Amino acid sequence: MTESTTMEAPPARIGAASIAVEDDPIPIVRLLARTLRDASARVPDATAGLEGTVVVRSHDTPQAATLEFAHEVVKVSAGALRDPGATVTVDLNARFAPSQEPVGDAGLAAGVLRALRPPLPHWRDAAARFWEVTRDIPGIPDILVVDADGPDGVEHGRYGEGATSYLVAGSADILAGVFSGADDFLASLAAGVRVQGTLSQLSVMTAASWRVRFDV
Repeated sequence: MTESTTMEAPPARIGAASIAVEDDPIPIVRLLARTLRDASARVPDATAGLEGTVVVRSHDTPQAATLEFAHEVVKVSAGALRDPGATVTVDLNARFAPSQEPVGDAGLAAGVLRALRPPLPHWRDAAARFWEVTRDIPGIPDILVVDADGPDGVEHGRYGEGATSYLVAGSADILAGVFSGADDFLASLAAGVRVQGTLSQLSVMTAASWRVRFDV
């Protein structure tokens, strides 16, 4: 890690914890911070009782970040702190699923993994928020059409008005993950998500998914 780090606190408490990040954070830091904010919003005690330092490593890339839990504040910074309380190695494209046994404090590691894997919102709620926060991206289609495969058949959603549209279809669980930022949009295409639109629209939708996933 760098010797000097500027931490930028959020303007207000979010759920049970406040999240602080570096200036100009790298993708893994953005992803962790956004996930913890969502976890605190959906599960108010998601990080309650967590005290200590945890390094989060990607299982297939050199990416690593450090989470420091203290007094209901979580600091997220790039790189791996030496001698952390625990280290977890996860799949960043599988909702932080652990890929090997944690190292160090097992209780702390388990608590962090729980916080990083909050329950997903319903796909309709996730799609509505996705459309709300990405509407100002240049070139985004006027209408988002969603076909969600559920236990009772296909459910339909339509967001926006206008002449151009883009269809995203797939299982309700994966769509909830994509629209909430828990799942990578391009990786979801290999997992069975289907889209209908132009190549330029695909590019814009990818940018929209990054905004939601990485909070940029």
